Amino acid sequence: MPSLLPLLTLDALRVRYGPLEALHGVSLTIEPGEVTAVVGRNGAGKSTLLRSVAGYLRPSSGRIVWQGSDITRASIGRRAAAGVLLIPDEGGVFRSLTVRENLELFAGHRAADLKLAFETFPALKELTSRRAALLSGGEQQMLALSRALLAPWRLLLVDELSQGLASALAGRLYAVLAELAAAHPDRSVVLAEPHPRAALAAVSQVHVLRRGELAASGSPADFDAATL
Repeated sequence: MPSLLPLLTLDALRVRYGPLEALHGVSLTIEPGEVTAVVGRNGAGKSTLLRSVAGYLRPSSGRIVWQGSDITRASIGRRAAAGVLLIPDEGGVFRSLTVRENLELFAGHRAADLKLAFETFPALKELTSRRAALLSGGEQQMLALSRALLAPWRLLLVDELSQGLASALAGRLYAVLAELAAAHPDRSVVLAEPHPRAALAAVSQVHVLRRGELAASGSPADFDAATL
């Protein structure tokens, strides 16, 4: 029987940067199979939330619970081994390496088979020898998202996927993530976005952050993208 436990639970999470508190007691739950958008303006706490879940930031109080186990103090490595994968808004690719070298790093011991990345993003196949630093913003985002295709994960955290992208390309990338989640119902995806219009078509749950607090939660139908 599949587990009825949530994949991830944040319980009254508080995170500080020195004297400034960036998250003020945020509580939310991520269920297996969900594609969730965490939305809010710049400075609302979206990136802080994702980096805390991935282990890059240590909460000042509250708990992070992974399938019933408290991982609040767990290392980045332990969380990665459990299946938590963060694709940050910057640094999602190794800029000094070629496209192929990036893909081989993402794939690890499965590096001989990069077929899925090339099938999903055909443009990358023509760019295998180009250094990532020379790619366009959209090409870099495709390369970064290839990690989600090639590396194992249970919870994928994607920070500001649409930044600097045309809405059509952003919509295509959101669709790729939705298809991944639909194909693997034990996995979940969390998207942090300041401009959620394109993201809402791909998600099943929305959490709104305002000034470090959880302001609202619901389905996409409960929200007007123009006012988020």
